[in-house]
Amino acid sequence: MTFSNKLVIYNAKIHTLDPSKASATALAIDCGQILAIGLDDEIRSAFGLSRAINANGQTIIPGLTDAHIHLQDYAFSQEKINCETPTQAECLQRVAARANTAHPGAWVMGHGWNQNIWPEGYGTALQIDQVSTQNPVYLTHKSMHSAWVNSLALQLAGIDRNTLDPAGGRIGHLENGEPDGILYESAANLVESIIPEPSLDQVVQTFRKTLPRLWKMGLTGIHDFDRSHCFSALQVLHQEGELKLRVVKGIPFENLADAIAMGLRTGFGDVMLRVGPVKLFVDGALGPHTAAMILPYQDEAQNSGILKLEAGELLEIGRRAVANGISLAVHAIGDRANREVLNAYEQLRQFEKTLPSYPSLFHRHRIEHVQVLHPDDIQRFSELDIIASMQPIHATSDMLMADHYWGKRSVYAYAWHSLISQGTTLIFGSDAPVESPNPFWGIHAAVTRRRADGSPTAEGWYPEQRIDVLKAIQAYTVGPAYASGMENQLGKLAPGYLADLVITDQDPFSCPPEELMNIHPVATMVAGEWLYSALE
Repeated sequence: MTFSNKLVIYNAKIHTLDPSKASATALAIDCGQILAIGLDDEIRSAFGLSRAINANGQTIIPGLTDAHIHLQDYAFSQEKINCETPTQAECLQRVAARANTAHPGAWVMGHGWNQNIWPEGYGTALQIDQVSTQNPVYLTHKSMHSAWVNSLALQLAGIDRNTLDPAGGRIGHLENGEPDGILYESAANLVESIIPEPSLDQVVQTFRKTLPRLWKMGLTGIHDFDRSHCFSALQVLHQEGELKLRVVKGIPFENLADAIAMGLRTGFGDVMLRVGPVKLFVDGALGPHTAAMILPYQDEAQNSGILKLEAGELLEIGRRAVANGISLAVHAIGDRANREVLNAYEQLRQFEKTLPSYPSLFHRHRIEHVQVLHPDDIQRFSELDIIASMQPIHATSDMLMADHYWGKRSVYAYAWHSLISQGTTLIFGSDAPVESPNPFWGIHAAVTRRRADGSPTAEGWYPEQRIDVLKAIQAYTVGPAYASGMENQLGKLAPGYLADLVITDQDPFSCPPEELMNIHPVATMVAGEWLYSALE
């Protein structure tokens, strides 16, 4: 008997990530799900070849999920000035070129500058003034935790020498007391809040151009942490049948009260678009020295970063969220920030046991970034069943900064192996537009802890924290599926699972480690539909 409406893919090297059947050569798909998986002969005899694709020995893996991305920021970053330049002068030249073509008064936007690689360090508003006097300029740091603006932007935002630092932020100043144009953490919001937001239609149109880029990278899902405008655009695409990317949408903290009032709960939605955890910030970032540390920075003895929420404050927010069915995802980079979050989670787990929904509703709380830990806190992730949501490419991008600013503490920076060895669930993402969302770049970083040029050494940066290819790919597949409560539908290639998969030009399990970042998807499928294909 044949099933002519079914799709069969055969003559493939399939890594299922299903322990009960780790490898196969063929699979059958129908109605967006995997019907069967096994060897060529058994699948072909059961389902026929009327609709069949010969994979010609190419590799198939489950669809990959970026577990931490800012989709709207990433989408619009493609239209901004690329400020990730080797010199400050080149960045300013790009600002000048954009300002020369912009309408007077229009905002000039850029992203990606990093003072740590510029000999001059931070720029000033006066420098941007020299290349743009008719347009306000807003340039976000590579970490997205600070901004560089010109005097017109400061003036429009009402920032002067008398403006007080906002809670959780800092305004940089020149020696004469005037603002210098660098706005740290929440201080950047003083300017960002006056920049006109794109219309809903503009966001939708930009997403239509962005989704194909993600499919071409092998991404079939994301966990997004942008704001409500992004959620509205995703809903429009979903309603029109154009989303075709599985999205877990985080709730911004500023919308928590509204979400509770409306009765929204983590997990509400469907297999394509569902509500995720509420996103909170406890500290800043490594680059601008705002990540909260137990001990001061190596190069700044009086600075231990910015702690935005202490454990007690986070606990109160967490109680309100979990009592209403909402899980938490908390940004924590420094070792003190991570400790504060773990302290709050420890008490929150006790509170959860008093709720009527316990244990049937188990909250899959997360910490986002987990960039450096005190060794005493590593085992607490598994003890409290907290997901470590990390971005492996941050390690190779930031390793020189980490060594310079954190010193020997970097032995527990981006500590994937230490966390996994304790039984922690690890999920990987990119934090795009901070880094590229290409998951194979992240897999390469996790396995080698080396940059594309092979630095710092053949063994990698703190090589004891490397993980193998299987664990790295699991952090883009089965890990995010578990974090979203969809572990019985996503993350593996098995009967009954959703037909999300990627065909690659190289086998990540057998290619040389240095080649991992050069792997290219040949085709990407979501729910049985090819969204990208270069198959012959």
